[in-house]
Amino acid sequence: MASAIDPKEQEKKMQNEKGIVEAEISAEMREAYINYAMSVIVARALPAAEDGLKPVQRRILYAMNAMSLDYGKPTKKCARIVGDTMGKFHPHGDVSIYDSLVRMAQDFSLRYPLVDGQGNFGSVDGDPAAAMRYTEARLAKISGELLEDIDKETVKFRPNFDNSVEEPDVLPGKLPNLLLNGAQGIAVGMTTNLPPHNLTDTANAIIEYIEKPDVKIERLIGIIQGPDFPTGGQISRAGIEDLYKLGKGSIIIKGKFTTEKIRSKDAIIITELPYQVNKAELIKTIAELMRNKKLQDISDIRDESSKGKIRIVLELRRDANPQFTINNLLKFTNFQTKFDGIMLALVNGQPKLLNLKEIIATYVRHRQDVVLKRTKYDFKVASERQHITEGLLIALKDIDSLVNLIKKSANTTIAFENLQDKLKLSKKQAEAILDMKLSKLTHLEMEKLKEENEELKVKMKELQKIIDSSKEILEIIRKEVLELRRVYGDSRRTTIFERLKEITEKELIMKKDVILTITQKGYVKRMDIKAYQEQKRGGKGVIGADLATGDFVKQLMTCSTHDTLLLFTSRGRLYWLKAYEIPEVARYGKGRPIVNLLNIQDEITTVMPVKEFKGSLVMVTQKGIIKRVNMEMFSNPRKGGVNAINLNGDRLIDVELIEGNEELILATKEGNAIRFKASEVREMGRNAYGVTGIKLEKDDIVVGVAVINPGKTKDITILTITENGFGKRTSVDEYRLTGRACKGVININTSERNGKVVGIEMVDDKDSVIVTTGKGIVIRVSMKDIREMGRNTQGVKIIKATGDKVTSVTKVQRTIEGEEIDE
Repeated sequence: MASAIDPKEQEKKMQNEKGIVEAEISAEMREAYINYAMSVIVARALPAAEDGLKPVQRRILYAMNAMSLDYGKPTKKCARIVGDTMGKFHPHGDVSIYDSLVRMAQDFSLRYPLVDGQGNFGSVDGDPAAAMRYTEARLAKISGELLEDIDKETVKFRPNFDNSVEEPDVLPGKLPNLLLNGAQGIAVGMTTNLPPHNLTDTANAIIEYIEKPDVKIERLIGIIQGPDFPTGGQISRAGIEDLYKLGKGSIIIKGKFTTEKIRSKDAIIITELPYQVNKAELIKTIAELMRNKKLQDISDIRDESSKGKIRIVLELRRDANPQFTINNLLKFTNFQTKFDGIMLALVNGQPKLLNLKEIIATYVRHRQDVVLKRTKYDFKVASERQHITEGLLIALKDIDSLVNLIKKSANTTIAFENLQDKLKLSKKQAEAILDMKLSKLTHLEMEKLKEENEELKVKMKELQKIIDSSKEILEIIRKEVLELRRVYGDSRRTTIFERLKEITEKELIMKKDVILTITQKGYVKRMDIKAYQEQKRGGKGVIGADLATGDFVKQLMTCSTHDTLLLFTSRGRLYWLKAYEIPEVARYGKGRPIVNLLNIQDEITTVMPVKEFKGSLVMVTQKGIIKRVNMEMFSNPRKGGVNAINLNGDRLIDVELIEGNEELILATKEGNAIRFKASEVREMGRNAYGVTGIKLEKDDIVVGVAVINPGKTKDITILTITENGFGKRTSVDEYRLTGRACKGVININTSERNGKVVGIEMVDDKDSVIVTTGKGIVIRVSMKDIREMGRNTQGVKIIKATGDKVTSVTKVQRTIEGEEIDE
């Protein structure tokens, strides 16, 4: 039996005779990966919250400072800068160093560029910078604020990769660079994406925090307002609060544009782009959309940008709507983008997700530490100098004795010792006296030494006051920030709006008047009303369609492409459809089955265009039930439709829009009709069944509904059509007004000769109707050919229906915007 293995011994690394280290692979890989991840996080990808710089950026700036490439001095080749940085501090390749150097010089990448470049440093079109052997650079003026006081023992230094020189952990960072220029970086398991900000706003927020450390973050948000991108643009306020409070948030950015008239046509002029959008790629995308007919209103596109100013000209076709084109640009191109902000940075070398107040607090703490160390350094230097001046003054009180003492000394060492013993001086004081020039022995020089000594005492007292008081340090930081604001402050480039909404599908469709036609067999199509009017200029025209045999246009309506269509089925379901979703078809096209657009098989009984959901809908069923519903109940479309009425086995035959003062006539198959006020039907909920509109005899059903305006009944008649092809017109006034839920009056005298009633229509002498039979025979009848007669009559022959039955009657749409229509 094998002996048990000690787990500790198993985990222990064993070295055999060949020098091979044995280790458990999962533990080794875990340790190696953690080391790699931390190296990427700390040494490459994430910026320090104190100075807002990644290691490579910090090393470039420090190397340039060591090369004395200050602003105002001549530039030097970037190849030399890259060489010094790589050879001394960053041994990770020249490409990564030069790319970082280039980005710090681009005014479209950094809100406040840290490098002053000379030569080709790339463009907003995505053009790469010239090779480093051609370009030159020096520190930007504002970079001096990051490096100031670095030689005063203000920050920690550590050995470089080969221990040959030292490099700073962070820069003194008077400039609040993390907020001003932001940062982007992808580490292992974490990422950062800080947006840039305006210096004036940032300085104001820092001052507010210094003066009121307990300030609410909402107050700081109100001061900073939001990111300020180097390329300008417009941003939505939505998302800014989340970003500043939680450290994460998405902000919508869109470019800016104006409109101009060019050769009497509208043109859209793009003047600013969203942050980090490639201008050349944007133009390429627009051109592709033009070829694909998604931006049909753009006739020409030109890039007239120059000298760092964006100007993209989009010429539009005549009568085009600029806003419609802009909506499409925002939806289908990078003219509108999202900035997904993550405010992650290293605080004391540890990655931390920060909110706005924490970033400001970290900056202030860092500056407190820097100012304190700088003050201590200045105090030490002043103290050492004051010590020297005191020694010089002691020695110079009796210059002759001093000179004799030095002359009598055998050598410098003895002179050095004699000065310390006899004049009670320190080593440094004695050294200073021996190094002193003879010119310093004059009376004038002695007076200067006295004056300098007094000044040093005053200075040391002031410095000690600062060292002993945190309030004094904060006041210094406040004044420094005020000075930064005065020297470098500028106006915001990015405009902030309360809300930049997502572009909806409706806003991508140009708002225009169209004609919708719906046939008896359920085919639907859309035509531009302008195209229709062009057909009418010669006089009376035809709206034609390649219809199936026996089919005809049942309903023709004008509406806007932005209108909503309410479609009611015989089973009482309501579906919504946007007018622009109806396919646009040529005048002679048949259209598309409406059931395919909605993926339903129910019979559509009524289609109603709606601009706004006001008024009431009246629904009538075969069994004489009537229901009134407020339109607002149907204002929230649902993809699968809703139940508009609870039918309980009944069938919905018609839906009409009313405002409250109308009257209704309901006609039945057996020849009865009732007229009553619509106000007698109260409004009820969607799932209600309704109330009785007319009392029906056994086997009788309602076949038609007419809506009457009481004040406009002159010359209005009710046309009644029966199944054997008979019809008659009767004046509306012959239908007396009764209450709801009565049996009504005789509408037509039905018999075996004329048959049962098929339907009714409200008409006048100028109208015409289409009568259809079960075998698909269609006839159009003018109302001038049918005389008015009483209610208790059988009507006259309209169509010969021998061996056939009339199935429906439909009034022809007579006018569209005052022009006559023929079918």
